[in-house]
Amino acid sequence: MAGKAAEPGVIWARPERTGRGPKPAFTRADIAAAAVRIADAEGLDAVSMRRVAGELGCGTMSLYNYVPRKEDLYELMVDAVSGEHELWEPGGDWRAEMRRVAQQTRELMHRHPWMTRLMSPVYGFSPNALRYLEHCLACLDSLEAPYGMKMQLVGMLNGCVTSYVSTELAAAERTRSLPWSAEQEDAVRIAYLGSQVATGAYPRMAAAFTEDPGPIDLDGAFGLMVERMLDAFAPKSD
Repeated sequence: MAGKAAEPGVIWARPERTGRGPKPAFTRADIAAAAVRIADAEGLDAVSMRRVAGELGCGTMSLYNYVPRKEDLYELMVDAVSGEHELWEPGGDWRAEMRRVAQQTRELMHRHPWMTRLMSPVYGFSPNALRYLEHCLACLDSLEAPYGMKMQLVGMLNGCVTSYVSTELAAAERTRSLPWSAEQEDAVRIAYLGSQVATGAYPRMAAAFTEDPGPIDLDGAFGLMVERMLDAFAPKSD
C-alpha cells in the first residue's frame, strides 16, 4: 500500500513542537537564533539541522519535532532577522519613508549577508515579515494609489535593494580573495578599458568616459537607484 502523500503546510500554523514527551527545552526563537548565529559566522551553507542541533545541545532527530524541514528552518531565520526592522511612526512623506525603509533594509542585509539568498515571497508571510509589510503600507498612506500598486512598490523596492546589496557583497568577497590590493586591481582594469576605448571602436563609451563622473560613490548610487524607482510610482504632480 502506498504511503500517504506529503501535504503542504505553513510552520506558523503548526504547534511549536510535535510529539509527546517532556516540556520543550527550547523554542522556535531559540532555534532561529542558533541558525542565524551559524549563518552570520560561516555562511548559509554551514546551516544544517545537525549543526543547529549541536548548537542547541540536542539530537538532530529531536530538532525535527520542532522544525520538520530545512525550508522551515530558513523561514524561521528570515522571520528572526525581519524582527530587526525598526518600525517607526510614519511622518506623512511617503518618499522619505521609503528611503528610510530602503536604507534600513540595506544595513540589515549587510549585517546578515546570507539574507540576500533567502529573499523570496515564499518566506514573506511570517509574523515579523507581516508586521514589516504592514508598516511599509502605513508609510505609504500619503501616496494616492491603490493597495495593489503599493504592494508592487514595496516588492520592487525590496528587490532592488536585494540586488544592489548582492552586488556589493560579491564585490567585497572578490576583493578579499585577491592576492593584491583592490586599488591595484582597479588600476589594471581601468588601463585595459582605456586601451580598448582608445581604438575608436566604442565612440559612445568614449564620449561617456570623457564626462569624467569621478570615483564611484556606492552610497550615492544606492540613493539614486531608490529615487529612480520611486519616481515610477510618484503621481504626476509630485
